[in-house]
Amino acid sequence: MAAATTQTRAGVPVTSLDSELFDGAEATKRDLLDYLEAVAPYLLPELTGRPLSVIRVRPGQQPFMQKNLPASAPDWIPRVPIWAEASHREVSYALCEETRTLVWFGNQRAVEYHPTLHRRAAGADDAPVLDRLVVDLDPPEGSDAFPAAAAVALVVREVLSGCGLAAAVKTSGSKGVHVVVPLAGADPADAAAATRALAARTAALDPDRATVEYVKADRGGRVFVDSTRAGGATVVAAWSPRIRPGTPVSWPLAWDELTDVHPRDFTLRAVTARLGTDRWAEQLPDPQQLPADLVAEGHDIPVARVAAMHEGKRRARRRRETDDAG
Repeated sequence: MAAATTQTRAGVPVTSLDSELFDGAEATKRDLLDYLEAVAPYLLPELTGRPLSVIRVRPGQQPFMQKNLPASAPDWIPRVPIWAEASHREVSYALCEETRTLVWFGNQRAVEYHPTLHRRAAGADDAPVLDRLVVDLDPPEGSDAFPAAAAVALVVREVLSGCGLAAAVKTSGSKGVHVVVPLAGADPADAAAATRALAARTAALDPDRATVEYVKADRGGRVFVDSTRAGGATVVAAWSPRIRPGTPVSWPLAWDELTDVHPRDFTLRAVTARLGTDRWAEQLPDPQQLPADLVAEGHDIPVARVAAMHEGKRRARRRRETDDAG
């Protein structure tokens, strides 16, 4: 049997290029690497300095998120150790700052790229700089899911404008929309509070279409304005592919494009030929300061997950009391 020919991309050995990425991907590993190399000038600025989590998918297995960089990773990949309170251990996050790192991840079948909202240099002792606020719009299931999210995104823009803030918008690569506000550095607690206030104002402005109800059963078919993408959270990067049928991409949009497109327009294979300029950098406004009144308002709003947990306990207690009374 003839020895397999060694192939390299950006100096990185790669294998199994003609294998399908995942069931229903309509794309191969070669397509993924072609895309990552082509989009590197635009994607890398979104990843540079941000501890990175990726979602990988192996043949015949379910996708899984990888935060800790494996010991087998090349030593030229910079990394940042961060203490994980939930698992009580130090996690070594990768910093993806050059094309060969992207190619290495792609060869590992890392399809999705989820950076943090803060920047943190490798080996630096300084505190991380939080410079992004994200309002994540999660519509209900259905054929009209994305148009519903797009409509609420325009409401978010109206709320932001009323606060003196500007934002850029992109598809999530799934059925939702991300509204991103660049910040001139912010305290994580204040940014989280501002996100909650923005979500609450959006739901109040258009209560028929938007909700801040964390429990799906309580949303009444409305778009969930998710305020939990804050602090140490991650969000899928602009330009990142997603593990969804057809392998769509989180695609940057101009605000006036929002109601005329659909995520299925932006699949990995379809957009490679459309890469021309850094649409995301062109749409992002300059970094801004958070208004003090927005931050103060948000500090009085409970965290959505915590509020939902307490409400669940109250409902369970009421059910027990009703059962006991019966």
